[in-house]
Amino acid sequence: MTRRYHPVLVVLHWLLALMILGGLLVGGLVLAETPNDDPAKLTSLLLHMVSGLTILALMIGRLGLRLFTAKPPHADIGNGLLNTGASAAHWALYLLVIGMSVSGIVMSNTAGLPDIVFGGSGTPLPENFDDLAARTVHGIISTLLWLLIAGHVLAALYHHFVRKDGLLRRMWFGDRNA
Repeated sequence: MTRRYHPVLVVLHWLLALMILGGLLVGGLVLAETPNDDPAKLTSLLLHMVSGLTILALMIGRLGLRLFTAKPPHADIGNGLLNTGASAAHWALYLLVIGMSVSGIVMSNTAGLPDIVFGGSGTPLPENFDDLAARTVHGIISTLLWLLIAGHVLAALYHHFVRKDGLLRRMWFGDRNA
């Protein structure tokens, strides 16, 4: 029986965790606080957009690999509702991350950012993005992602320190059958 995830899934899990947290922090702390007429905003937007597209590609690749590789059985905490909730939370992470990327693409295209950021059109950024529906969606998904990530981390810590069931080993390197 497989007790650990495929090593590529492990790498993607931790790489995506860092990239997603970085994207959320840059979006919420740097981009949101930098005025659109600040020339440094273009560099920040460029990095944010490229990392968002990279996250989308890696997340889709991770999802595909997860669907087609052997994986450990679902963790069983002894409560059907909590087990179902944990499974739903994992799928929600995929959905929210992909939705975050898609809403970013829609917002970017609606605001004409590809030409401004990548094309050097000389066109200034819009005064703000607040009137864009995709911006609202992007913000809502950001909040939901923060909450889900916090729950994910707390659940992992609970398994590790309270239950001491070795659940974290599943998402680390080593013999997949040990």
